[in-house]
Amino acid sequence: MYGWEKFLSERDKQHDLQWGKKELSGFGSKPALVLIDMYYSVVGLTREPIFESMKTWPGSTGLEGWAAVDKTAELLAVARETGVPVVHIKGLNNGMKPWVHRKRGPSTMSAEMKLKGEQICDEVAPIAGEVVIEKTAPSAFQGTPLAFHLISMGIDTVIMCGESTSGCVRASVVDAATHRYKVGVVSDCVYDRTEASHFMNLYDMHQKYSDVVDAEMAKSYFRKLSGAAEPALARMAS
Repeated sequence: MYGWEKFLSERDKQHDLQWGKKELSGFGSKPALVLIDMYYSVVGLTREPIFESMKTWPGSTGLEGWAAVDKTAELLAVARETGVPVVHIKGLNNGMKPWVHRKRGPSTMSAEMKLKGEQICDEVAPIAGEVVIEKTAPSAFQGTPLAFHLISMGIDTVIMCGESTSGCVRASVVDAATHRYKVGVVSDCVYDRTEASHFMNLYDMHQKYSDVVDAEMAKSYFRKLSGAAEPALARMAS
């Protein structure tokens, strides 16, 4: 069960049986992990349910967002351990984002707090040697050097995490598929403001542009490529 089933009508379920994806398309041998827009402003500086968090951060995803950040931190650790390249994507905060029409914070918010909201969460923050790319469009590819960077490393597969599922993640996934990359979307490492938009966009991306997998599957994929033993197997061998 992927989670989107409860949002499908009976007609949709019948259509899915006849047309829907029956097996994963599969990934390549040279992946990169791409983390998209994982800011404090979309989870809050403290861990609160969504409607509490929205009182300070109108665009917050609340505890669901924080749960995805924590899962992403686990996947990020495995990527670093296994040598999978990591790319961090963030918005260039210069007013060149006309699609952003919602306020990031109330007018009374201090400049210092607004600046903090634009920072990548500490749990998934870049470390030395990891590339950070700023964008001015929903997609991580539009107007950025991301494609050139991936080509320079011989990347054939892009594993996506971040927010929002229906916005910048989806736009980046479509562009990645357009560039002919194999694409993975990590279901418990992406997040959105409404459940329906999250799950239905996962469903749509899975059918058309990517394989939707969970964090454990993504970890296993990274470890298998590196020749690293799974933790349970390593314990059995010791």
